[in-house]
Amino acid sequence: MLFETPYYLIDETKLVKNLEKIKAVRKSCGAKSVLALKCFSTWSVFELMHQYMDGTTSSSRYEARLGYEKFGKEVHAYSVAFSREDITKLKEYASKIIFNSVSQLQTFYSQVSHLDVGLRLNPQISYSNFDLADPARKYSRLGVTDYQSAFEMVDLINGVMFHYNCENEDFDNFSTLLDGISDTYRDLLFQLDWISLGGGIYFTLDDYPLDKFSNKLKEFSEYFDIQVYLEPGEAAITNSTSLITTVLDIVHNKIDIAIVNSSIEAHMLDLLTYQESAKIKGTSLGKYRYMIAGKSCLAGDIFGDFHFNSPLKVGDNIQIADAGGYTMVKMNWFNGLKMPSIIVKRLNGCYDVVKTFGYQDFKNNLG
Repeated sequence: MLFETPYYLIDETKLVKNLEKIKAVRKSCGAKSVLALKCFSTWSVFELMHQYMDGTTSSSRYEARLGYEKFGKEVHAYSVAFSREDITKLKEYASKIIFNSVSQLQTFYSQVSHLDVGLRLNPQISYSNFDLADPARKYSRLGVTDYQSAFEMVDLINGVMFHYNCENEDFDNFSTLLDGISDTYRDLLFQLDWISLGGGIYFTLDDYPLDKFSNKLKEFSEYFDIQVYLEPGEAAITNSTSLITTVLDIVHNKIDIAIVNSSIEAHMLDLLTYQESAKIKGTSLGKYRYMIAGKSCLAGDIFGDFHFNSPLKVGDNIQIADAGGYTMVKMNWFNGLKMPSIIVKRLNGCYDVVKTFGYQDFKNNLG
């Protein structure tokens, strides 16, 4: 297998491992799952994901349209704020439209009353290791915090959305937070058809107690006689994708620094945003230490500090693991760096080059 680096490699076999767990939850407790396109929008694998999931959820008009055109099934359309043009277009392809505020619900309700209408609520409790991504952070604009104003809208809405988790792999914490929502919003929930618990719940991890999770959702759904939705993004595609790069140079400044033909600024922006280190396959507690760095001019374009069992050399491939979520959706042309191609390893073992980028893509991006 020889492809020009850098490229993202999506392995459908690894993807199915997550999708089977999503399907198992659906079968066990009836909770539906819609793919969060803000995390992953690479539609070349939607035909496979369509077989396991119930649709898509979006954060913008374009994402909603992509879900409608390329995924099908249910199309949940949410935005922090809709414009009038958004609403006009969304009516063509959304099955659910979820408003972020009471004011937007009241403004646009007459235009979308024929759809399934929802309202995002902010329970002011959350799980997040990052203030930047915490939906319940101080002065959060994400969802309605005033219970009474939300309850007064009950005749206009069919359901509500809570998105209060971020990379939550702690089932006990999830269970406690859900109990809090049950207690606080009890009277409202009894009058609704559906509830979305949002994304950020890492229920597809290997050691996650999937049976307990399913039972908890089933108890909740049956108690309120309500349809539960989950919005997995990272959970749907975790560990399915790698970013393959090549070492271009090795320099020394107190430590050895291997420069690869990629960049966190351009190709894995979340590493920079949240100041996290990449996961690199083939690293260990070996004696050969290297800082893996990107080729952009950004001084902090660093994938992390790693130890290898043998020395690196120019031309070696560096495989960055778990590189599917919030990467391809955030790619950019910083420094005019070549964007990674997108390659899919299909279930039959064949490799499918589904997208390449060249100079004309860069040229046409801003003019």
